[in-house]
Amino acid sequence: MASGALMKAQMLGLLTRCLQFHIIGAFAVSLGLQLSKFAVAEPRKKACADFYRGYDSVKDFEEMRKAGIFQSAK
Repeated sequence: MASGALMKAQMLGLLTRCLQFHIIGAFAVSLGLQLSKFAVAEPRKKACADFYRGYDSVKDFEEMRKAGIFQSAK
């Protein structure tokens, strides 16, 4: 048998290398989620605030009542 046929298993520094990979991945995922907050959540909050700034719930209720959506409020 040839003694150099199989590579020696790397045990020295294996945990460090695996942790480095996972820490970099976790940092990238958390950074992406934080950026998505500014790309998705903030515009959505602004759109909701703009909608409710001029929203009249009584007027909307009266329109739905006249349209016949509510059977109990005639």
